Amino acid sequence: MPDFTLRKMMTFIETIHHENGPVGDQPRCRAAIVAIVANPFAGVWQEDLQSAMDDLNPLGLQMTDALIDALGGIEGIDGYGKAALAGEDGELEHTALWHVPGGYAMRERLGEAKAIVPSTMKVGGPGTPIDIPLGHINAAYVRSHFDAMEVRLPDAPRSGELMFALAMSRGPRIHYRMGGLQADEVKGEDGLR
Repeated sequence: MPDFTLRKMMTFIETIHHENGPVGDQPRCRAAIVAIVANPFAGVWQEDLQSAMDDLNPLGLQMTDALIDALGGIEGIDGYGKAALAGEDGELEHTALWHVPGGYAMRERLGEAKAIVPSTMKVGGPGTPIDIPLGHINAAYVRSHFDAMEVRLPDAPRSGELMFALAMSRGPRIHYRMGGLQADEVKGEDGLR
């Protein structure tokens, strides 16, 4: 069993009231949580990585629950995304360990979430920023929810570490006006529309 020892977690929360225009009818809330864990595969070639995903399921659920709490509860959460960053001696494929544990944890806790959880991955050292993409939880074509939230930690990921991140949002971009499928038109059948 691989050892993904947790070093620390950090939560980021922002409330957006306006973007170069009048104050919106409702503010947009975005929140992210990151966990810094040991990378048991750093510096070595490991053919089978996929079996280690299950070991990260409890972390995905823990982070999801903390993120929902940070946003004041599940009510109104309609956007999500995930990201992962491998430190020195890690490889991009190590970040892919987060696809199932991070994405499925959010979909499980948010109930009827149908859309794929947008994701980004990269390799970098301490202080490397990563953008967590955001999309609507039930329909990938809802343009008003396309967004990203940048996170970075000055001391992570260190050599031999992984940074796993989750983000959620409540509401569309302030003053969205690019058309497309509207959130109130979502059928929620196929994760697209």
